[in-house]
Parts: sequence; structure tokens; C-alpha cells
Amino acid sequence: MNRREREAAVRRLMEQAAKPVPPELYDEVVRRGTRVLRRRRLARWLLWLVLCAAVVAFTVWAARTQPWVEPPSRTTPPLTGW
Repeated sequence: MNRREREAAVRRLMEQAAKPVPPELYDEVVRRGTRVLRRRRLARWLLWLVLCAAVVAFTVWAARTQPWVEPPSRTTPPLTGW
């Protein structure tokens, strides 16, 4: 099928009358679309909740362990009683 034949086939398809959409299909599409939007909103909310919980957990861990502080040296004994 060359380009002219494809264009002619597309023109024939475009010139045909559109088939009517069943009226009950609209209600089904709206119901499914609403459900999809609700699930996406719930998933987004849960992801934000998990992200906030992770930030809080990291902040608490960092405040308790203080990873930025250098640990004390353990190679020499303490000098006491001089």
C-alpha cells in the first residue's frame, strides 16, 4: 500500500458517518473515570504521607545519633590520675 492508497483509505474512513454512541456508555465512562481519579488521589495522598513519615523518621534518627559529630578516639587510653 503506497502513500496515495493510504491517504485515500483514510479519506474514505473520515467521510463515513460516525456511528452513534450508546447512551448507557456515557454513564459507565463517567463512573470509571471517577473511580480512576479517586484512586489516583488516594495514591498521591498515601505517597505524601509516606514521604512525610520518612522525613520525620530521618530527622529523629539524625537528632539522636548525630552522624555529623566525630566519634571519640578509642586508640589511646584516657589519661586520668596525673
